[in-house]
Amino acid sequence: MKKNRLLRDFTTLAGGNVVAQVIALAAYFVLTRIFTPDDFGLFNIFFSYIEVLIILSTCKYELAPVVAQSDDEARAVAAFALRLNTLVSLSLLAVATVLWLSHSLPARYDALGWMVLLIPPMVFFSGTSRVYAGLFNRMKSYRVMAASETTNAATAALLKALLGLLGMTRSGMPIGTVAGRGLANLCYRLKMRQAGIVLRATAAERRAAARRHANFPRYVATKDFVNSLSSALPFLWLGVHFDHAEVGLFGLALTFTFRPVNILNVAIERVLYSHCAEAMRAGQPVGHLVRHFLLVANAVALPCCAVAWLVAEPVMVFCFGFRWAGIGVYVQALLPWVYVMLSSTSLMFIPNLFGTQRTEFGFYLLLLALRVAAVAVGLWQGSFLLGVRLFAAAGAAVALALLVWYVTQVRRYDHQILTRK
Repeated sequence: MKKNRLLRDFTTLAGGNVVAQVIALAAYFVLTRIFTPDDFGLFNIFFSYIEVLIILSTCKYELAPVVAQSDDEARAVAAFALRLNTLVSLSLLAVATVLWLSHSLPARYDALGWMVLLIPPMVFFSGTSRVYAGLFNRMKSYRVMAASETTNAATAALLKALLGLLGMTRSGMPIGTVAGRGLANLCYRLKMRQAGIVLRATAAERRAAARRHANFPRYVATKDFVNSLSSALPFLWLGVHFDHAEVGLFGLALTFTFRPVNILNVAIERVLYSHCAEAMRAGQPVGHLVRHFLLVANAVALPCCAVAWLVAEPVMVFCFGFRWAGIGVYVQALLPWVYVMLSSTSLMFIPNLFGTQRTEFGFYLLLLALRVAAVAVGLWQGSFLLGVRLFAAAGAAVALALLVWYVTQVRRYDHQILTRK
């Protein structure tokens, strides 16, 4: 019965995410013929900042509602996260405005120009949406989450294409991305109003809830910030020394290898997180849920990655045009990492369940060191591709180590539960 419920919840959330991402990925067949690899490279640099800054805007408090002991506590910590997100976003807007007006952007990033002003609203909309998603995840309202992601993908894809056709080749993709996330955020707010969810909590209640879940900013946010910063190194560091076109090729390869995986990972993680937390509150084992996921994931991922390795270059060039020739080598460099991440990232909630975020942080410090070394070697050798290959190898190695550690924790917990019984 529990497995059937888990499968139903995952199918609902993943199904909505698949629709959303199919829209987003299908749009690339048009966008790659409107925008050049250079345009994509600049957009990837723009978006890499956002991925890092979103973590600071909520300090990962959006994960706390799922494990809160009561609905009142969940609402209080969500209200705290929303206020924190607003404060950080306004601060970013002030900084971005000063940088733009004073022409203080680094030379290679100066092409962003006024588009730096789009970073704060994107951070705000993304942070707010994640907090709302945490609340709906607690309630297992996966249809709402799926509808929001579909709205985001459809709006962003349509606007990017329209703006590109109107000649806005530099700013079209950033504007479309911000608009899509803003409309998705509005979708969440409307659903909250329909559900009668009001985030009312006193200042004392918000502070108390924040203190009870202090491990999220202390360990999870720090870990994710380090991980996101290291993930962005090819764009933030290599992007300064190599052509934007090379960055664009890598960015598109990254999109079409990791985005399908991320669709599944986000859905699987949210569903497994909720179900495992519920089982633990009831004093029940969780290993069977994790084992079932790993068996299915590996049975699907291995043949898919093997086929992708063989057909990457001809398929990608056929789909996106001759300007994207050479993208296949980047896809092949990423595939081993993609294969391991499908299992590892979906279980990244496990330290939140067992309070082992501090140990997990050590893995991400190691990952940062390895990635810095990888990018440094790429710069030293004057090879963007070498930097990417070493970067992906470092990611795969640490992801595998994390996966082993996650499974070990689950086995230890189940053993304790069964021993007590």
